[in-house]
Amino acid sequence: MNTQKHVIKMGLLGLGTVGTGVLQLVQNNRVDLMGKTGVEFRFTKALVRDALKERPGVEQFKKEGLEITTNPSHIVDDPDIDIVVEVLGGIPTAKSCITKALQNGKYVVTANKDLLAQHGQELFALAKRQERSIHYEASVGGGIPLISPLKNCLVANRIQSLLGIVNGTTNYILTQMTLEEKDFALALAEAQAQGFAEQEPSSDLDGRDAAFKLTILASLAFSSIVDVQEVYTESIREISVRDIMYAKQLGFVLKVLAIGEETPQGLVLRVHPTLIPEDHPLAAVHNEFNALFVTGDAVGEVMFYGRGAGSLPTASAVVADIIEVVRNIKYQVKSGSIETTYKAKPVIPIKEQKSRFYLRLKAIDRSGVFGSVATALGNEGVSLDLIIQNQREAGVAEIVLVTHTTLEERFYAALENIQKLGSIRNVSNVIRVLERG
Repeated sequence: MNTQKHVIKMGLLGLGTVGTGVLQLVQNNRVDLMGKTGVEFRFTKALVRDALKERPGVEQFKKEGLEITTNPSHIVDDPDIDIVVEVLGGIPTAKSCITKALQNGKYVVTANKDLLAQHGQELFALAKRQERSIHYEASVGGGIPLISPLKNCLVANRIQSLLGIVNGTTNYILTQMTLEEKDFALALAEAQAQGFAEQEPSSDLDGRDAAFKLTILASLAFSSIVDVQEVYTESIREISVRDIMYAKQLGFVLKVLAIGEETPQGLVLRVHPTLIPEDHPLAAVHNEFNALFVTGDAVGEVMFYGRGAGSLPTASAVVADIIEVVRNIKYQVKSGSIETTYKAKPVIPIKEQKSRFYLRLKAIDRSGVFGSVATALGNEGVSLDLIIQNQREAGVAEIVLVTHTTLEERFYAALENIQKLGSIRNVSNVIRVLERG
Protein backbone atom coordinates (compact mmCIF):
# COMPACT_ATOMS: atom_id res chain seq x y z
CA MET A 1 0.00 0.00 0.00
CA ASN A 2 1.33 3.43 -0.88
CA THR A 3 1.40 5.31 2.43
CA GLN A 4 2.56 8.56 0.79
CA LYS A 5 -0.55 9.12 -1.32
CA HIS A 6 -2.34 12.43 -0.86
CA VAL A 7 -5.82 10.91 -0.79
CA ILE A 8 -6.86 7.76 1.07
CA LYS A 9 -9.69 6.12 -0.83
CA MET A 10 -12.47 4.16 0.82
CA GLY A 11 -15.23 1.82 -0.28
CA LEU A 12 -18.61 1.71 1.44
CA LEU A 13 -20.56 -1.54 1.63
CA GLY A 14 -24.18 -0.50 2.18
CA LEU A 15 -26.06 2.73 1.56
CA GLY A 16 -28.96 2.39 3.95
CA THR A 17 -29.65 4.60 6.95
CA VAL A 18 -26.21 4.18 8.51
CA GLY A 19 -24.27 4.21 5.24
CA THR A 20 -25.91 7.46 4.16
CA GLY A 21 -25.22 8.90 7.61
CA VAL A 22 -21.53 8.03 7.26
CA LEU A 23 -21.33 9.81 3.88
CA GLN A 24 -23.07 12.87 5.27
CA LEU A 25 -20.90 13.06 8.36
CA VAL A 26 -17.67 12.78 6.38
CA GLN A 27 -18.90 15.45 3.97
CA ASN A 28 -20.24 17.85 6.61
CA ASN A 29 -17.07 17.70 8.73
CA ARG A 30 -14.57 17.24 5.91
CA VAL A 31 -12.40 20.26 6.82
CA ASP A 32 -12.27 19.40 10.52
CA LEU A 33 -11.54 15.74 9.80
CA MET A 34 -8.69 16.63 7.46
CA GLY A 35 -7.30 18.87 10.17
CA LYS A 36 -7.44 16.00 12.67
CA THR A 37 -5.69 13.55 10.37
CA GLY A 38 -3.49 15.70 8.16
CA VAL A 39 -4.65 13.83 5.09
CA GLU A 40 -7.64 13.83 2.75
CA PHE A 41 -9.81 10.74 2.63
CA ARG A 42 -12.99 10.10 0.69
CA PHE A 43 -15.38 7.42 -0.48
CA THR A 44 -14.95 6.54 -4.12
CA LYS A 45 -17.32 3.55 -4.42
CA ALA A 46 -20.44 2.33 -2.64
CA LEU A 47 -22.17 -1.05 -2.82
CA VAL A 48 -25.97 -1.24 -3.02
CA ARG A 49 -28.44 -4.04 -3.64
CA ASP A 50 -30.56 -2.02 -6.07
CA ALA A 51 -28.76 0.51 -8.26
CA LEU A 52 -32.07 1.90 -9.58
CA LYS A 53 -33.44 2.83 -6.17
CA GLU A 54 -33.71 6.58 -5.62
CA ARG A 55 -31.46 7.86 -2.84
CA PRO A 56 -32.01 11.63 -2.56
CA GLY A 57 -29.33 12.08 0.09
CA VAL A 58 -26.73 10.38 -2.08
CA GLU A 59 -27.17 12.28 -5.35
CA GLN A 60 -24.70 15.00 -4.40
CA PHE A 61 -22.00 12.41 -3.67
CA LYS A 62 -22.58 10.80 -7.05
CA LYS A 63 -22.06 14.17 -8.71
CA GLU A 64 -18.76 14.47 -6.84
CA GLY A 65 -17.54 11.14 -8.17
CA LEU A 66 -18.99 8.45 -5.92
CA GLU A 67 -19.48 5.33 -8.03
CA ILE A 68 -22.49 3.16 -7.18
CA THR A 69 -22.12 -0.56 -7.79
CA THR A 70 -24.00 -3.79 -7.14
CA ASN A 71 -20.85 -5.88 -7.46
CA PRO A 72 -18.85 -6.28 -4.18
CA SER A 73 -15.67 -7.16 -6.08
CA HIS A 74 -15.62 -3.65 -7.56
CA ILE A 75 -14.77 -2.50 -4.04
CA VAL A 76 -12.96 -5.32 -2.26
CA ASP A 77 -10.72 -6.07 -5.28
CA ASP A 78 -10.00 -2.43 -6.15
CA PRO A 79 -6.24 -1.88 -5.50
CA ASP A 80 -6.79 1.86 -5.01
CA ILE A 81 -9.15 1.40 -2.08
CA ASP A 82 -7.37 1.26 1.29
CA ILE A 83 -10.30 1.04 3.70
CA VAL A 84 -13.51 -0.96 3.36
CA VAL A 85 -16.41 0.21 5.54
CA GLU A 86 -19.14 -2.43 6.01
CA VAL A 87 -22.62 -1.33 7.08
CA LEU A 88 -24.62 -3.92 5.15
CA GLY A 89 -25.75 -5.93 8.17
CA GLY A 90 -26.47 -9.63 7.96
CA ILE A 91 -23.79 -12.28 7.72
CA PRO A 92 -23.16 -14.14 4.41
CA THR A 93 -22.42 -11.20 2.10
CA ALA A 94 -20.76 -9.12 4.80
CA LYS A 95 -18.49 -11.97 5.87
CA SER A 96 -17.51 -12.75 2.29
CA CYS A 97 -16.72 -9.10 1.57
CA ILE A 98 -14.70 -8.53 4.74
CA THR A 99 -12.77 -11.75 4.20
CA LYS A 100 -11.85 -10.77 0.65
CA ALA A 101 -11.00 -7.21 1.69
CA LEU A 102 -8.58 -8.47 4.36
CA GLN A 103 -7.04 -10.96 1.96
CA ASN A 104 -6.42 -8.05 -0.40
CA GLY A 105 -4.60 -6.11 2.32
CA LYS A 106 -7.33 -3.62 3.17
CA TYR A 107 -8.31 -2.27 6.56
CA VAL A 108 -11.89 -2.93 7.67
CA VAL A 109 -14.39 -0.87 9.62
CA THR A 110 -17.67 -2.58 10.46
CA ALA A 111 -20.85 -2.01 12.47
CA ASN A 112 -21.92 -5.64 12.18
CA LYS A 113 -22.52 -7.07 15.69
CA ASP A 114 -24.14 -10.29 14.42
CA LEU A 115 -21.10 -11.09 12.27
CA LEU A 116 -18.52 -10.31 14.94
CA ALA A 117 -20.39 -12.17 17.69
CA GLN A 118 -20.52 -15.32 15.57
CA HIS A 119 -17.43 -15.15 13.35
CA GLY A 120 -15.23 -12.51 14.97
CA GLN A 121 -12.39 -14.81 15.99
CA GLU A 122 -12.01 -16.16 12.46
CA LEU A 123 -11.91 -12.66 10.98
CA PHE A 124 -9.56 -11.26 13.63
CA ALA A 125 -7.17 -14.14 13.00
CA LEU A 126 -7.23 -13.40 9.26
CA ALA A 127 -6.60 -9.71 9.92
CA LYS A 128 -3.59 -10.57 12.06
CA ARG A 129 -2.12 -12.79 9.35
CA GLN A 130 -2.57 -9.98 6.83
CA GLU A 131 -1.12 -7.38 9.23
CA ARG A 132 -4.33 -5.40 9.02
CA SER A 133 -7.01 -4.54 11.55
CA ILE A 134 -10.77 -4.66 12.03
CA HIS A 135 -12.41 -1.74 13.81
CA TYR A 136 -15.92 -2.12 15.20
CA GLU A 137 -16.86 0.67 17.61
CA ALA A 138 -20.30 0.99 15.99
CA SER A 139 -21.18 -2.66 16.57
CA VAL A 140 -22.38 -2.01 20.12
CA GLY A 141 -24.11 1.06 21.51
CA GLY A 142 -24.46 3.17 18.37
CA GLY A 143 -22.64 6.42 19.08
CA ILE A 144 -21.73 5.54 22.67
CA PRO A 145 -17.98 4.86 23.01
CA LEU A 146 -17.76 1.33 24.44
CA ILE A 147 -15.27 -0.71 22.42
CA SER A 148 -12.40 1.77 22.60
CA PRO A 149 -12.70 2.32 26.38
CA LEU A 150 -12.60 -1.44 26.99
CA LYS A 151 -9.65 -1.94 24.61
CA ASN A 152 -7.68 1.14 25.62
CA CYS A 153 -8.87 3.48 28.38
CA LEU A 154 -9.65 0.75 30.92
CA VAL A 155 -6.91 -1.66 29.88
CA ALA A 156 -5.08 -1.27 33.22
CA ASN A 157 -8.12 -2.65 35.04
CA ARG A 158 -9.26 -6.16 35.68
CA ILE A 159 -12.87 -5.76 34.61
CA GLN A 160 -15.11 -7.40 37.18
CA SER A 161 -18.55 -6.87 35.68
CA LEU A 162 -20.67 -5.38 32.92
CA LEU A 163 -24.26 -4.31 33.51
CA GLY A 164 -26.29 -2.49 30.95
CA ILE A 165 -29.23 -1.66 28.75
CA VAL A 166 -27.93 -2.37 25.24
CA ASN A 167 -31.13 -2.80 23.23
CA GLY A 168 -33.13 0.33 22.47
CA THR A 169 -36.19 -1.52 21.18
CA THR A 170 -36.97 -3.35 24.41
CA ASN A 171 -36.06 -0.31 26.48
CA TYR A 172 -38.50 1.83 24.48
CA ILE A 173 -41.27 -0.74 24.92
CA LEU A 174 -40.73 -1.11 28.66
CA THR A 175 -40.49 2.67 29.11
CA GLN A 176 -43.87 3.13 27.42
CA MET A 177 -45.40 0.34 29.49
CA THR A 178 -43.99 1.92 32.67
CA LEU A 179 -44.65 5.61 32.12
CA GLU A 180 -47.81 5.43 30.01
CA GLU A 181 -49.21 2.06 31.20
CA LYS A 182 -49.52 0.87 27.60
CA ASP A 183 -49.84 -2.85 27.10
CA PHE A 184 -47.06 -4.78 25.38
CA ALA A 185 -48.73 -5.05 21.96
CA LEU A 186 -49.45 -1.30 21.74
CA ALA A 187 -45.97 -0.33 22.91
CA LEU A 188 -44.42 -2.66 20.32
CA ALA A 189 -46.61 -1.27 17.53
CA GLU A 190 -45.57 2.29 18.43
CA ALA A 191 -41.90 1.29 18.52
CA GLN A 192 -42.28 -0.15 15.02
CA ALA A 193 -44.12 2.93 13.76
CA GLN A 194 -41.34 5.21 15.02
CA GLY A 195 -38.56 3.06 13.62
CA PHE A 196 -37.26 1.85 16.99
CA ALA A 197 -38.30 -1.74 16.24
CA GLU A 198 -38.07 -3.89 13.13
CA GLN A 199 -41.24 -5.22 11.54
CA GLU A 200 -39.92 -8.66 12.49
CA PRO A 201 -38.66 -7.83 16.00
CA SER A 202 -37.94 -11.26 17.46
CA SER A 203 -34.16 -10.71 17.71
CA ASP A 204 -34.79 -7.71 19.94
CA LEU A 205 -37.74 -9.07 21.92
CA ASP A 206 -36.17 -12.45 22.64
CA GLY A 207 -32.79 -11.09 23.71
CA ARG A 208 -30.64 -12.23 20.79
CA ASP A 209 -29.61 -8.73 19.72
CA ALA A 210 -28.47 -7.93 23.26
CA ALA A 211 -26.73 -11.32 23.47
CA PHE A 212 -24.67 -10.51 20.36
CA LYS A 213 -23.64 -7.22 21.92
CA LEU A 214 -22.84 -8.81 25.27
CA THR A 215 -20.71 -11.40 23.47
CA ILE A 216 -18.57 -8.63 21.96
CA LEU A 217 -18.33 -6.62 25.19
CA ALA A 218 -17.62 -9.61 27.42
CA SER A 219 -14.92 -10.85 25.07
CA LEU A 220 -13.07 -7.54 25.46
CA ALA A 221 -13.85 -7.04 29.15
CA PHE A 222 -12.80 -10.52 30.26
CA SER A 223 -10.14 -11.21 27.57
CA SER A 224 -12.00 -14.32 26.57
CA ILE A 225 -13.36 -16.05 23.51
CA VAL A 226 -17.11 -15.95 24.12
CA ASP A 227 -19.57 -18.20 22.31
CA VAL A 228 -22.87 -16.38 21.85
CA GLN A 229 -24.66 -19.73 22.25
CA GLU A 230 -23.54 -19.75 25.89
CA VAL A 231 -25.25 -16.44 26.67
CA TYR A 232 -28.52 -17.14 28.49
CA THR A 233 -31.47 -15.15 27.12
CA GLU A 234 -35.11 -14.53 28.04
CA SER A 235 -37.86 -12.74 26.14
CA ILE A 236 -39.94 -9.77 27.27
CA ARG A 237 -43.08 -11.10 25.57
CA GLU A 238 -44.65 -12.28 28.86
CA ILE A 239 -44.13 -8.98 30.68
CA SER A 240 -47.40 -7.23 31.53
CA VAL A 241 -48.34 -3.82 32.85
CA ARG A 242 -49.48 -5.64 35.98
CA ASP A 243 -45.91 -6.81 36.64
CA ILE A 244 -44.63 -3.28 36.09
CA MET A 245 -47.17 -1.80 38.51
CA TYR A 246 -46.31 -4.36 41.20
CA ALA A 247 -42.63 -3.59 40.63
CA LYS A 248 -43.36 0.08 41.27
CA GLN A 249 -45.12 -0.75 44.54
CA LEU A 250 -42.06 -2.72 45.60
CA GLY A 251 -39.63 0.07 44.67
CA PHE A 252 -38.35 -1.37 41.39
CA VAL A 253 -38.26 -0.50 37.68
CA LEU A 254 -38.31 -3.19 34.98
CA LYS A 255 -35.51 -3.20 32.40
CA VAL A 256 -33.89 -5.74 30.09
CA LEU A 257 -30.31 -6.06 31.29
CA ALA A 258 -27.24 -7.57 29.69
CA ILE A 259 -25.11 -8.92 32.54
CA GLY A 260 -21.53 -10.10 32.38
CA GLU A 261 -19.36 -10.99 35.34
CA GLU A 262 -16.08 -12.80 35.87
CA THR A 263 -15.96 -15.03 38.94
CA PRO A 264 -13.44 -17.61 40.16
CA GLN A 265 -15.81 -20.31 38.86
CA GLY A 266 -16.17 -18.79 35.40
CA LEU A 267 -18.13 -16.21 33.44
CA VAL A 268 -21.70 -15.16 34.11
CA LEU A 269 -23.35 -14.16 30.81
CA ARG A 270 -27.08 -13.49 30.62
CA VAL A 271 -29.74 -11.23 29.10
CA HIS A 272 -33.20 -11.05 30.65
CA PRO A 273 -35.91 -8.77 32.06
CA THR A 274 -34.79 -7.57 35.48
CA LEU A 275 -36.30 -5.59 38.33
CA ILE A 276 -33.79 -2.94 39.38
CA PRO A 277 -34.04 -0.57 42.35
CA GLU A 278 -35.75 2.66 41.37
CA ASP A 279 -32.78 4.69 42.64
CA HIS A 280 -30.31 2.82 40.41
CA PRO A 281 -28.93 5.05 37.59
CA LEU A 282 -30.11 2.55 34.96
CA ALA A 283 -33.71 3.05 36.14
CA ALA A 284 -33.64 6.53 34.58
CA VAL A 285 -32.50 5.31 31.13
CA HIS A 286 -35.62 5.73 29.00
CA ASN A 287 -36.90 4.90 25.52
CA GLU A 288 -34.26 4.25 22.83
CA PHE A 289 -31.31 5.27 25.02
CA ASN A 290 -28.66 2.75 26.08
CA ALA A 291 -26.32 2.69 29.07
CA LEU A 292 -23.55 0.43 30.31
CA PHE A 293 -22.02 0.13 33.78
CA VAL A 294 -18.47 -1.20 33.85
CA THR A 295 -16.79 -2.09 37.13
CA GLY A 296 -13.01 -2.33 37.23
CA ASP A 297 -10.72 -3.15 40.13
CA ALA A 298 -8.91 0.19 39.85
CA VAL A 299 -11.43 2.64 38.40
CA GLY A 300 -14.49 1.36 40.27
CA GLU A 301 -17.79 2.00 38.50
CA VAL A 302 -18.00 3.97 35.27
CA MET A 303 -21.14 4.49 33.20
CA PHE A 304 -21.53 5.13 29.48
CA TYR A 305 -24.84 6.61 28.28
CA GLY A 306 -26.35 7.81 25.02
CA ARG A 307 -28.35 6.92 21.92
CA GLY A 308 -27.79 3.29 21.08
CA ALA A 309 -28.80 3.50 17.43
CA GLY A 310 -29.75 5.87 14.65
CA SER A 311 -28.13 7.16 11.48
CA LEU A 312 -25.82 9.87 12.78
CA PRO A 313 -25.03 8.42 16.25
CA THR A 314 -23.92 5.15 14.61
CA ALA A 315 -22.15 7.06 11.84
CA SER A 316 -20.24 8.94 14.53
CA ALA A 317 -18.73 5.67 15.76
CA VAL A 318 -18.00 4.45 12.22
CA VAL A 319 -16.21 7.67 11.27
CA ALA A 320 -14.22 7.59 14.53
CA ASP A 321 -12.91 4.18 13.47
CA ILE A 322 -12.13 5.53 10.00
CA ILE A 323 -10.09 8.35 11.55
CA GLU A 324 -8.05 5.84 13.57
CA VAL A 325 -7.33 3.77 10.46
CA VAL A 326 -6.41 6.85 8.42
CA ARG A 327 -3.91 7.89 11.09
CA ASN A 328 -2.46 4.38 11.19
CA ILE A 329 -2.01 4.41 7.42
CA LYS A 330 -0.44 7.87 7.41
CA TYR A 331 2.03 7.10 10.16
CA GLN A 332 2.56 3.49 9.08
CA VAL A 333 1.33 2.13 12.40
CA LYS A 334 0.60 -1.59 12.48
CA SER A 335 -2.15 -1.91 15.07
CA GLY A 336 -2.23 -5.31 16.75
CA SER A 337 -5.34 -7.43 17.12
CA ILE A 338 -5.59 -8.12 20.85
CA GLU A 339 -8.64 -10.30 20.24
CA THR A 340 -6.45 -13.03 18.79
CA THR A 341 -4.71 -13.51 22.16
CA TYR A 342 -7.90 -14.52 23.99
CA LYS A 343 -8.62 -18.00 25.33
CA ALA A 344 -12.01 -19.49 26.12
CA LYS A 345 -13.09 -19.40 29.77
CA PRO A 346 -15.81 -21.57 31.34
CA VAL A 347 -19.33 -20.12 31.41
CA ILE A 348 -21.43 -20.90 34.47
CA PRO A 349 -24.75 -22.61 33.53
CA ILE A 350 -27.78 -20.53 34.47
CA LYS A 351 -29.02 -23.12 36.98
CA GLU A 352 -25.76 -22.71 38.94
CA GLN A 353 -26.04 -18.92 39.12
CA LYS A 354 -27.64 -16.92 41.93
CA SER A 355 -30.33 -14.27 41.88
CA ARG A 356 -33.25 -12.77 43.70
CA PHE A 357 -36.64 -13.53 42.17
CA TYR A 358 -40.01 -11.82 41.76
CA LEU A 359 -42.86 -14.36 41.67
CA ARG A 360 -46.47 -13.51 40.83
CA LEU A 361 -49.09 -16.23 41.21
CA LYS A 362 -52.81 -16.73 41.76
CA ALA A 363 -54.20 -18.99 44.45
CA ILE A 364 -57.50 -19.92 46.07
CA ASP A 365 -58.25 -17.29 48.71
CA ARG A 366 -58.30 -19.38 51.88
CA SER A 367 -56.26 -19.69 55.03
CA GLY A 368 -53.03 -21.65 54.88
CA VAL A 369 -52.31 -21.03 51.20
CA PHE A 370 -49.53 -18.54 51.75
CA GLY A 371 -48.06 -20.78 54.41
CA SER A 372 -47.88 -23.70 51.99
CA VAL A 373 -46.13 -21.51 49.40
CA ALA A 374 -43.64 -20.26 51.99
CA THR A 375 -43.03 -23.84 53.13
CA ALA A 376 -42.32 -25.00 49.56
CA LEU A 377 -39.79 -22.21 49.21
CA GLY A 378 -38.28 -22.80 52.63
CA ASN A 379 -37.82 -26.50 51.95
CA GLU A 380 -35.38 -25.50 49.19
CA GLY A 381 -33.65 -22.91 51.34
CA VAL A 382 -35.34 -19.95 49.63
CA SER A 383 -36.25 -17.10 52.00
CA LEU A 384 -38.65 -14.23 51.37
CA ASP A 385 -37.86 -10.52 51.39
CA LEU A 386 -41.02 -8.74 50.16
CA ILE A 387 -44.68 -9.77 49.95
CA ILE A 388 -47.85 -8.28 48.44
CA GLN A 389 -51.23 -9.99 48.84
CA ASN A 390 -53.99 -7.50 48.20
CA GLN A 391 -55.87 -8.49 45.02
CA ARG A 392 -58.88 -10.76 45.47
CA GLU A 393 -61.50 -11.57 42.84
CA ALA A 394 -64.05 -14.38 42.80
CA GLY A 395 -62.31 -16.25 45.59
CA VAL A 396 -58.87 -16.03 43.98
CA ALA A 397 -56.03 -14.06 45.53
CA GLU A 398 -53.00 -12.71 43.71
CA ILE A 399 -49.74 -13.08 45.60
CA VAL A 400 -46.49 -11.33 44.73
CA LEU A 401 -43.26 -12.40 46.39
CA VAL A 402 -39.64 -11.26 46.16
CA THR A 403 -37.03 -13.67 47.46
CA HIS A 404 -33.61 -13.13 48.94
CA THR A 405 -30.64 -14.25 46.82
CA THR A 406 -30.76 -17.96 46.08
CA LEU A 407 -29.40 -20.55 43.69
CA GLU A 408 -31.46 -20.67 40.48
CA GLU A 409 -31.74 -24.44 40.67
CA ARG A 410 -33.19 -24.28 44.18
CA PHE A 411 -35.71 -21.57 43.30
CA TYR A 412 -37.03 -23.49 40.31
CA ALA A 413 -37.20 -26.72 42.32
CA ALA A 414 -39.35 -24.84 44.83
CA LEU A 415 -41.45 -23.38 42.03
CA GLU A 416 -42.10 -26.83 40.65
CA ASN A 417 -43.42 -27.92 44.05
CA ILE A 418 -45.54 -24.75 44.34
CA GLN A 419 -47.20 -25.51 41.02
CA LYS A 420 -48.20 -28.93 42.36
CA LEU A 421 -50.14 -27.40 45.25
CA GLY A 422 -53.88 -27.83 44.76
CA SER A 423 -54.51 -24.28 45.93
CA ILE A 424 -52.42 -22.65 43.17
CA ARG A 425 -54.38 -21.58 40.12
CA ASN A 426 -51.39 -20.42 38.03
CA VAL A 427 -47.93 -18.92 38.14
CA SER A 428 -48.32 -15.65 36.27
CA ASN A 429 -44.69 -14.60 35.97
CA VAL A 430 -41.15 -14.99 37.28
CA ILE A 431 -38.63 -12.15 36.90
CA ARG A 432 -35.11 -11.84 38.26
CA VAL A 433 -34.30 -9.00 40.65
CA LEU A 434 -31.02 -7.10 40.72
CA GLU A 435 -29.19 -7.01 44.03
CA ARG A 436 -29.20 -3.62 45.68
CA GLY A 437 -25.74 -2.10 45.49
